[in-house]
Amino acid sequence: MPSDSLRDVAGVDRVGPGRYVAHPTDNYTVVGRPNGGYLQCVMASAALAEAIAQGSPHTHALAVSTNYVNPPELAPVEAQVDIRRIGKSATFAHVTLSQNGAVTTESIVTLGVIGDRSEPRYTATSLPELPERETLERLNAPGIGIHSVLDMRLDPQTTGYARGELSTSAEFRGWLRLDDGDSSWTPWSLLFASDAFPPATFPLGSSGWVPTLQLSSYIRRDPIGEWLRIRQWCTMIDDGVVDERCEIFDEAGYLVASAVQLALVRFPER
Repeated sequence: MPSDSLRDVAGVDRVGPGRYVAHPTDNYTVVGRPNGGYLQCVMASAALAEAIAQGSPHTHALAVSTNYVNPPELAPVEAQVDIRRIGKSATFAHVTLSQNGAVTTESIVTLGVIGDRSEPRYTATSLPELPERETLERLNAPGIGIHSVLDMRLDPQTTGYARGELSTSAEFRGWLRLDDGDSSWTPWSLLFASDAFPPATFPLGSSGWVPTLQLSSYIRRDPIGEWLRIRQWCTMIDDGVVDERCEIFDEAGYLVASAVQLALVRFPER
């Protein structure tokens, strides 16, 4: 049987110098298309593999900035990696995903090494308050393949839209656990978590169509524990475009990753 493991499905096979292939499956899709965070894991896998092949000492993807040019089909994708520079503190790579000769996705990937855990010198983030996980139901929305490999439990105070109660706050808060039958969260798989929550435009009544134009994810720490605590919110919606933020905390209360996203959005005609 095919593996549901993120490690396997977002892993890459080398097929030539700087060339790699990945094989997305339905369990990592949203409405039939590969999820953006999953694709970032593929880009990071290819960048890391090529960087190490060229002698880089950097073993973690610290930042991945991705343009979603065309949504790929649920079929093999080829990654072309260009290592721009192997420096003392970081390695820089450009990664392009393509299908049938057409570019679908491209990323700039910054590689480095995540050090031992230490206390942050400064932080302006705050841990979101959430109900106990055991009191919340697992989310399983139709057509969202990633829900088969993620245990997602949203704060009901942010999901009134599902009960016909629109909000004045564009925000989701909740818990997230990787349920792929293989592993817990790692710095690499946090890239998947950075695009796992529903669009924060839903509480305002937007349609289900919120395609990502650009997503930048930043990985700061090796997460502690099985569960992540996530807050995702909008900072501005205007002219059919939404600016969205995401902060991800581990069970020890540390900010382990964050992301910023630009996406298209539609609302029903009034």
